[in-house]
This record gives sequence, structure tokens and C-alpha cells, in this order.
Amino acid sequence: MLLLQQKINIFNNIQQNSIDFSVPIIIMQPMNLRNAHYGAHSITEGTIWKALLTFFFPILFGTFFQQLYNTIDAIVVGRFVGKQALAAVGGGSAVFVNLIVGFFVGLTSGAGVLISQFYGAKNNVEISRSVHTSIALSLVCGILMTVLGTGFSTFMLTITKTPADTLSLSTTYLRIFFLGMVPMSLYNMCSSILRAVGNSRTPLIILIIGCGTNILLDVIFVIVLKLGVAGVAIATDLCQIITAILSLAVLIKTKESYQVCLKKVSVTPHILAHILKLGFPAGIQSSLYTISNLIIQTFINSFGTNHVAAWAAYGKIDAVFWMMINALGIAITTFAGQNYGAHKYDRVKKGMWQSLLLAVIFTALFSIAFELTGKYLFMMFSPDDDVIREGVRIMRFLIPFWGTFISIEIVSGTIRGAGKSFVPMVITVFGVCLLRILWLFSAVPHKNDMQTVIASYPITWTITSILFWIYYASGKWLTKSTTSSPQ
Repeated sequence: MLLLQQKINIFNNIQQNSIDFSVPIIIMQPMNLRNAHYGAHSITEGTIWKALLTFFFPILFGTFFQQLYNTIDAIVVGRFVGKQALAAVGGGSAVFVNLIVGFFVGLTSGAGVLISQFYGAKNNVEISRSVHTSIALSLVCGILMTVLGTGFSTFMLTITKTPADTLSLSTTYLRIFFLGMVPMSLYNMCSSILRAVGNSRTPLIILIIGCGTNILLDVIFVIVLKLGVAGVAIATDLCQIITAILSLAVLIKTKESYQVCLKKVSVTPHILAHILKLGFPAGIQSSLYTISNLIIQTFINSFGTNHVAAWAAYGKIDAVFWMMINALGIAITTFAGQNYGAHKYDRVKKGMWQSLLLAVIFTALFSIAFELTGKYLFMMFSPDDDVIREGVRIMRFLIPFWGTFISIEIVSGTIRGAGKSFVPMVITVFGVCLLRILWLFSAVPHKNDMQTVIASYPITWTITSILFWIYYASGKWLTKSTTSSPQ
């Protein structure tokens, strides 16, 4: 849940609103500008479920290793520094990170869908323009995130009522962490480009390298050098630099249409406009989503350090489920984007249903596994009995409702892949964000306890899922082009 729904990864799932600009741009390009290097990663042909799984598993493992960054941080500080350090790394600081990073990742991730549609339509020229504009935009966003994150850390932690015994540690962690925003933004953009063209293996390999380095540096900085939460943040920043360099090198060395030439990194105005049309609704949605989580974190902070630490540990544990469902969301979004660009509309719909079935199966398996191993999972993060007891109570309350979230990811991902992001934004903002805030300020005052606070999640998941199905059934999300697909 703190994974943002970290859809910083959250990342990567964004499309445009009801304006269908992809086909007009595609058809006005001369035929000889389209190259023939589209077969290796295209997911517009073949068995649908096989294409989805082939794309899904590398994303899943990649998301796993990305999440492992934060999980290893939490385990190391929780076991070797203390529960105050665990709360500092995974409590209000994590929500603040999601607020800043989530907006800019949402803003820039429209590039992934734009590129996937151009790739499906074999539009070589616009792919190149989109890639270089995206790289330039990621650098600007990285700088802005650094400035905002370091400048407002103390303010945000104070207004969210961060416990006094963790305030100083949280501030130190955030200020160092936000110094790594430029490489983080660059890595996420490069990965989004690679996934947009169907290459999910390379980002996985790079993440494995980064994660292994992160574990090694955590041990050196925290356990050996005794740098505490500062050591965790420094280790994360260094790993972000490594992954950014490696992913950019891959794009520079490729001979495909999405190759990066550093001299060409600049903004093409009409491409930037399309990226922002795709990404701005997602950035707003992400921010409002996180604001609702920030309010929830404020309520939880008022219950004391044990509850904050338990919630932080739960956020790392249930991230395994969220990264699975997020990986399916990325897969179906890219699948829908490429097939929509190729005008294969029936294949888009079939892909959604098959993704939904996979999500149901995986959710059932994860739910059973966590129910059986909950106590032992929390023991990895803290030896404190109160933290473990509260964490298990949280897990057993929320796990039965995971299934109510599936449609939000799969159905909305399909709709966005077809180029509609405005309506999904409105649905999510109302169904998740506004209703969640309404619940917190209407129900919690009457029964101010942990269970009432976190009940806001399943209630809003259910309502939002129903709204998405109503919109999907209306058919208004799939605007078919009257032109033929480019040959």
C-alpha cells in the first residue's frame, strides 16, 4: 500500500484523455521512415496470455527487486538500529516520498504509453522524438524533485504529526534520499521506454544489479560504519546512480528506433504536449491518492511509535502483493497501448479479461501465503512483540479485501492503454481519494482506533472498482479510428 501504491511505479501505467491523437500523427509520416525492427518485442501477435506472461514476469521480478531496495532498508534499520529508525524510514517519510515522486513519475510516465502506441504503429520518427523529449523531461523533473523534497521535508513531517522520537531521523533520511532524484527519474524513464517497446528483461537485469549493490552498501554503511538511517539513504542514492547509468547506456548502444543520442536530447514541443496530456491527469491522481494516504498516516502517527512501526512493516510486506498487481497493470497497459496503436481492438478487450483472470489467481495464492506466514514475516522487521502483534492484526483485517482492488488496476490499465486517462483519473480521485478522506473525517471521530482508520481502504477499493466497471461497460473508452493501420 505504501508502494504507491509505489506506483512509482506507479509508475508507468499512464495514458491520455479522450483526445485521440495517435493515429493522425502516425499516418502523416512517409512510409520509408518506418523501419522493420519491430518483431523482437512486439506483443500485437500470437497467443494473448502467453504474451502477457512473457511480459509480466520480468516486470514482476523487476518490481520485486525495486521494492527490495526499501524492504532491505527497513529490515536493516529495524533489526540493527531500532524501531524508531524503522518508523523513520517507512512511516510518514515514505508517504512524503510518494507524494513528491508520485506526481512527477505520473507526469512523465505518459511517455511510456505514447511510445508504445507509436511502436505498435511502427512510426520510427515519432518514436525517436518521443524518446529524446522524455529523457530531457526526466532530467528536469529530477531536479525539481530534489529541490522540493529537500526543502519541504521538515515541514511535511511536522504537519503529519510524526512522533517526536523519530522526527530527526526521518528528516535526515529524507534530505539525503531526495539528493538522488535525478538518477532515479532518469532510470524510471529509461525503464519505461524499454518496457513500452516490449523489453522488460533489461530493466530486470539492471535492477538485480542495483539491488545486490544496495544490500552490500546497507551492510557496510549501517552495520559496519554505524551510519544509521543516513547510511540507508546514501546506499539508495548510490544504487540509483548505478541503475541510471546502466539503463541509459543500453538505450545509447541499441540500434533500434528508440536509440538515445545524447546530442539529440531536447524537447519536441508537440511531443511534450502529448506527454503532458497523458501524464498530467496521472500526476494529479497520484498526488491526491498519496494525500489521502498522508492523512491516514497522520491518524496512525497519533497512535504512537508501535503502530507507526507496525504499519511501516506491513507496508513492506504487502508490497509483494502490490508489485504483483502493479506488474499486471503495466503489462496490460503496454499490451493495450501497442494493440490499440495497431488498431487491434478486439485483442485489447481479450487481453483485459485474460489479465483479470491471472490477477484473481495470483491474488488468491498471495492471500493464502500471507495468512499462513504473517507473524514470521513481521519478525524479520522487528523483535518487538507489540509491533509484531499490531502488524499481524492489520494484515488479517486487510488481506481478505485485496480482491476488491484488482479491477482498479486491470480495467483502468486497459482503458488508459486505449488512450483515455481523464475519466480514470476522475473515477480514482472520487472513489479512492475523496471518499477515503470523507470516511476518515466522518467515521474515525466516532471510533478512533486503528481498524476504523484502515477500513477506509477496502471501502473505497470496492466503490472505485464498481465505477470502473460501469465506465468499461459503457464502451465510451474505446474510440476506434476510421483510418487503416499503417503498413
